[in-house]
Amino acid sequence: MNVPDSTVLFDAHQVERALERMSREILAFATGSGDLVLVGVRRRGAELAERIGRMVEAVQGAPVPIGALDITLYRDDLETVGPKPLVGETNIPAELEGKCVVIVDDVLYTGRTVRAALNELADFGRPARVGLAVLIDRGGRELPIQADVVGHVVDTDPADRVDVLITELDGRDSVELVKGSAW
Repeated sequence: MNVPDSTVLFDAHQVERALERMSREILAFATGSGDLVLVGVRRRGAELAERIGRMVEAVQGAPVPIGALDITLYRDDLETVGPKPLVGETNIPAELEGKCVVIVDDVLYTGRTVRAALNELADFGRPARVGLAVLIDRGGRELPIQADVVGHVVDTDPADRVDVLITELDGRDSVELVKGSAW
């Protein structure tokens, strides 16, 4: 069996620094935290949104509403997931009308996850503005979607995989490039 070649692109310190920078850029995007709502895409985007929310709160002195979206039923490839997809909880913590909502995700690739997140978010109201913050942008878009806030841009081949590991789920923070092992 051929073992994929894995390279650590970013260690825990670099991930933390990227999230700190992203939190400042999100504040600038939203022109402060007054109308800001962070919504993470489950799995890792939700945990990253929590971290960014704590960083924003530390700077602004007030908590920011933080929610999570499970986009499973909004995917355009739901038939490939299987007959009984596992659906997690969606939690929208505040009224979205007139707010600046920033969707947070770990990796931006084709744009299809973001499209699904936008479709689900629309079921909860009409924000004044919606932005996208991602830890890693690996290119390869299939849809005309781009992030407003990016932690790092990584040049990848379509056959590669980018794994974002986070302490809350994986026991450590790291970003790894796995060559030639796309799902």
